[in-house]
Amino acid sequence: MKKTGNSFKVPKGYFDNFTSKLLDNLPEDAAITPRNEGFKVPDSYFENFNKKLEGKLETKEPKVIALKSYKKYYYAAASIAASIAAAITIAIGLNLNKTPELSFDDLADVDIENYFDSNESSLSSYDIAEIIPVDELEIYDVIDNHLSDENVMDYLENNIDDFDELNIESNE
Repeated sequence: MKKTGNSFKVPKGYFDNFTSKLLDNLPEDAAITPRNEGFKVPDSYFENFNKKLEGKLETKEPKVIALKSYKKYYYAAASIAASIAAAITIAIGLNLNKTPELSFDDLADVDIENYFDSNESSLSSYDIAEIIPVDELEIYDVIDNHLSDENVMDYLENNIDDFDELNIESNE
């Protein structure tokens, strides 16, 4: 790979007093360049510069608000907010894990019937009749649709041959 670098060389001390050498080589009537450089700083300009600048600037004292006296109120507000947030979190957590308590009323009649149909029970209809309080039982608690007397009599006439079988007291 080729070594790259600056191939231009300048003799030592070439730029020392460059301006004066350039002006010496220019003709006297050349009006394009001034004879003096034009950039001259007055003597002791930078010695008093800071004092003059500070004198010209107006310094206003900023309004200072002390925050230390309010710290106890900030701490109190933060602790109250944290305790409220903790209470809300606990309340929501306790309510989410609750399952509603089921009762007998929540079961559908069909579910109860299916249970007795699918599971063999050692209870006879007489045993079940002893458990259920008959005093509080109505016919409409067992049957959903209301039967008219006429429909009951028609059913009995068509399906029962002997009415004496229906009379339980006489069979005993």
